[in-house]
Amino acid sequence: MSEQPTVSVIIPHFNDLVNLDICLAALRAQTYPAGRLQIIVADNASPQGLDAVQAAAGDRAQVVLVEERGAGPARNGGVAKATGEVLAFIDSDCVADPRWIEEGVAALSRFDFVGGQVTVLVSDEQRMTPVEAWERVFAFDFKTYIEKKGFTGSGNLFCPRSLFETVAGFRAGISEDYEWSKRAQSCGFKLGYAPKAIVGHPARRNWEELTRKWRRLNIETYGLSAGRPGRRLRWFLRSLLLPLSAVAHTPKVLTNPGLHTFGQRLGALRVLYAIRLWRVVDSWAVLGRDIQQVREGRPGVESLGADAGAAGRS
Repeated sequence: MSEQPTVSVIIPHFNDLVNLDICLAALRAQTYPAGRLQIIVADNASPQGLDAVQAAAGDRAQVVLVEERGAGPARNGGVAKATGEVLAFIDSDCVADPRWIEEGVAALSRFDFVGGQVTVLVSDEQRMTPVEAWERVFAFDFKTYIEKKGFTGSGNLFCPRSLFETVAGFRAGISEDYEWSKRAQSCGFKLGYAPKAIVGHPARRNWEELTRKWRRLNIETYGLSAGRPGRRLRWFLRSLLLPLSAVAHTPKVLTNPGLHTFGQRLGALRVLYAIRLWRVVDSWAVLGRDIQQVREGRPGVESLGADAGAAGRS
């Protein structure tokens, strides 16, 4: 790559024009030379129509239509139109720090592909909802994802175009960022954390938004184990550990500096225990649907993952 490589920023989008406008405004304020940037909005057939998305983007981005459902296919469709030496992936509801691209590109001198830091944005620091407080503690911990779990989320990801072509695109119907990161590392590429490449992601505010996220993640995570021996037994046993994990994570809530009042900590604890119990029940439901569909000769439940993961709020 050149010293200041050309960068294509890929933004999957579905039915979220307000946040897309905020995302594009932040990208326009980047410190990276504008002449070295290409910004692509990969629209996943939003109900407003492509003309409305193009009107919202204006001259700030190129808009392409990707009809195959899912954030992964939307990103792949954006890459197909990309011309940059580096690909930078961000979600349409994220807000990039002004130095996001500059820091992400710089980190590629130390690693083959990188994920950056994601901060959780709340509407009012002093009046967080319980779900916002929980998200402030547990959501988007990219440092842990990268350094301990070996993957980066695709909402803050940088890689050379050549690497992406070697690894191939994101897959639909599963946790595409986890699977892609593991596939890249199996090709011999080194993943690193870029703490100064920062984007903000709005917290989910209520129980409905939170369970919608975890319903999708349960399906996609179950899909990762397709074809593995004993997958159903392991999934069942894994679900039984979720309530115990809530106990283990209680100190994290009580000591987290992102929460400012006792009420916020109490609200986050209530959500912690409630969501872990909810995930047990939903995990069993995913398992039950898979068994039933296989008995009926239909595709397994992981086939639902593409629709569940349409390119909208991550």
